[in-house]
Amino acid sequence: MRAAGSATRSVRTGLVNLARLTDDMLRKLWLAAGLDHRLALAAVGGYGRGELFPYSDIDVLLLLPPGTTPAEDEALRPRIEDFIRSCWDTGLEIGSSVRTVDQCMSLIEQDITVQTALLEARLITGNRKLFKDFQQRFTAQLDAQDFFTAKRLELRQRHSKYEDTPYALEPNCKESPGGLRDLQIILWAARAAGIGGRWEDLARAGLATPHELRQLRHNEAVLSLIRARLHLIAGRREDRLVFDLQTAVAESFGFTNRFTESGRLVMRASEVLMRRYYWAAKAVTQLNQILLQGIDEYLRSARGEPLPELHRINERFFDKAGMIEVARDDLYEANPHAILETFLLYEQTPGTKGLSMRTLRALYNARTLMNHAFRADPFNRATFLAILQQPQGITHAMRLMNQTSVLGRYLWVFRRIVGQMQHDLFHVYTVDQHILMVLRNVRRFFMAEHVHEYPFCSQLAAGWDKPWILFTAALFHDIAKGRGGDHSELGAQEVRRFCQHHSIAAQDVKLIEFLVREHLTMSRIAQKEDLSDPEIIRNFAARVGNERYLTALYLLTVADVRGTSPKVWNAWKGKLLEDLYKLTVRTLGGRAPDANALIESRKREALVQLALASEPHEAHKALWDTLDVSYFMRHDAGEIAWHARQLSRHVHKKSLESPAKAVKTIVRARLSPVGEGLQVLVYSGDLPDLFARICGYFDRAGFSILDAKIHTTRDGQALDTFQVVSSTIPDHYREFVNMVEAELPQAINSQGPLPQPRLGRLSRRVKNFPITPRVDLRPDEKAQHWLLSVSASDRVGLLYGVARVLAAHEISVELAKITTLGERVEDTFLLQGAQLQHSKTQLTIEHELLEVLAAN
Repeated sequence: MRAAGSATRSVRTGLVNLARLTDDMLRKLWLAAGLDHRLALAAVGGYGRGELFPYSDIDVLLLLPPGTTPAEDEALRPRIEDFIRSCWDTGLEIGSSVRTVDQCMSLIEQDITVQTALLEARLITGNRKLFKDFQQRFTAQLDAQDFFTAKRLELRQRHSKYEDTPYALEPNCKESPGGLRDLQIILWAARAAGIGGRWEDLARAGLATPHELRQLRHNEAVLSLIRARLHLIAGRREDRLVFDLQTAVAESFGFTNRFTESGRLVMRASEVLMRRYYWAAKAVTQLNQILLQGIDEYLRSARGEPLPELHRINERFFDKAGMIEVARDDLYEANPHAILETFLLYEQTPGTKGLSMRTLRALYNARTLMNHAFRADPFNRATFLAILQQPQGITHAMRLMNQTSVLGRYLWVFRRIVGQMQHDLFHVYTVDQHILMVLRNVRRFFMAEHVHEYPFCSQLAAGWDKPWILFTAALFHDIAKGRGGDHSELGAQEVRRFCQHHSIAAQDVKLIEFLVREHLTMSRIAQKEDLSDPEIIRNFAARVGNERYLTALYLLTVADVRGTSPKVWNAWKGKLLEDLYKLTVRTLGGRAPDANALIESRKREALVQLALASEPHEAHKALWDTLDVSYFMRHDAGEIAWHARQLSRHVHKKSLESPAKAVKTIVRARLSPVGEGLQVLVYSGDLPDLFARICGYFDRAGFSILDAKIHTTRDGQALDTFQVVSSTIPDHYREFVNMVEAELPQAINSQGPLPQPRLGRLSRRVKNFPITPRVDLRPDEKAQHWLLSVSASDRVGLLYGVARVLAAHEISVELAKITTLGERVEDTFLLQGAQLQHSKTQLTIEHELLEVLAAN
């Protein structure tokens, strides 16, 4: 960190001094407790390394002589208890264990964690001979190869827990990939192998180059200083760079927000800090791979095992046990073209698992070779395009290129978004990791083993002739993030330039550029517009132009939404996108029927379903006679048939008894046909505050509304359909169905004013990256209804608060599109009400809505 260069150089001294002060205090307390010279006090774990972070654990081992048992020694037990108590009384929060050497030896056979902690044991005070005996027996019993294998497995499991990326937006600077633990594993393995426990020992053994030694020291200091300041600022042991603390930590380094001359915020102080952290974590990840492979070979050589055989791939590369190995250490300096060839061979060579230590080191040392001339070289451009066009291995190759810094150095525009945070509250990855996640998602559409995930996408992909077009679009779709301006337009310019440099055919360039420019369009229309409106479908069809462009955009959109966060994608969003795709295909093919033909088609399909359900002939007629065109346009055949099964007999009975009499409130629920949450039908006398009462109930019951279709029948009844989800819906969903069917009618029929909304507290993330509330109220294109769009940070009770404002002004909701993007909501409502014709009322409504959205 340039802003804190002297601090990074001194952090090691600070940690060592803190450990020494703790040693001194423990020695004094040891003497004060009257513990005799037969025992030994040892520091273990991180404290055993001779360094201590401000709020880290102080792990100690009280080593007992053979045959000693505190429970049986009436003089020893109270002294040990006094020692431990005095440690806590003075503020030393120690983690203590009391064992004999034999007990320690027994434990290390069973527990790799204990084995690791004792590996770094260091005598603080007491019986030196006893401690030396412990060390000798520990070293004799430790199997270095078994230890190495176990720690490597532990590393993989830990990385998997953190999604195998150092680029989480709230990383753990100790445990995440690229964190301090990755450096510690190298030293543990080296110590167990007999190499030594310092970076200099690795260099002396020929396992680390002088450049790597400098990088190890520097990046360890960066991560250590960040962790130490995290502890001090949090006032507790805190190893996660959570949003609450990122700004304070950044400011402690002297980082400040960066602005343009016009006053526009370019980069937050926290972003400067996090980018530095990500670069350090990335370097640690690379060095960890190189050095662990080197230690593995060292161990095998020490046991006399033959090294893996080399099988020649070509004159520049070998296959070494599934790893690509350079033929000579200076290969890349002598032949820079071989840099990109490495990754092409990685894709093309069957059974390849990765790059060998020698290759990783050569790439690490060849970064400066990838300059402007390297990027402009026609051979390199052809090789990179070939990497994109391979039938397999594209995802792994691109990830490996990013890990080794090759991708950012070849695509200089990509380098700008490596480690760049996103503050839109629904992306959980940095920009580069999101891009690679989207690339992975697109690739999976073309893989037979993933057909079960998204069958429709896989079906479309099976007929696609040039997958690399989609891969290129995925690689560039967000590449202009963080520059200011429309990143879609800027990204389209970047990808056009890339295509020109790589001699891509004009027809393909046009499609790739279209995909990057329009990659947000399909998602926006599917989630915010009324897909039952033929005009919206026609306009979208005109925008995409043809079915090929539509299919490519659909595949990229699904991959993009899925690649933002595991929480953002759901089956309902998938259904909306698929519906939009199919409606647009019909329009593009000239097969789009008029409204009457579409309605008749849906009615016929619904009648077939009713007949299969053994419904009486024409039982549906009484209900259908009360429904107009808009109902049949907005509901599919399955919903129409379900409504008829649930309501027809009640409507028929009403028509026979008293047509003017309102039917009692009917609520029916079922497992949603799209496979997530519940679909709820409400049939009730229409009330101005009906939508608000329903929203209030779902809010109190812990449901989130994904979609609402509001309809008023010709005889004044409300027929509304809701898609709702809850994180607590059990496998036996009938319990929730029964609850909704019993409780919602009571909520609808309750008398009295609507209760005040119980707005939940904002999450930590929202507090640190707030969204400015936005309200947009305007007439639709036909001037028959009004469109209300709201955008704000999500919280419990927000939708009910909006609905309550509308109810207070007697505004009826005809359609609600509820879009939740992580912790941001973007909801759209189709409204009707005479009050909306008055500009003063419009301003009042907008003001009241903003108060609800902005409430703390």
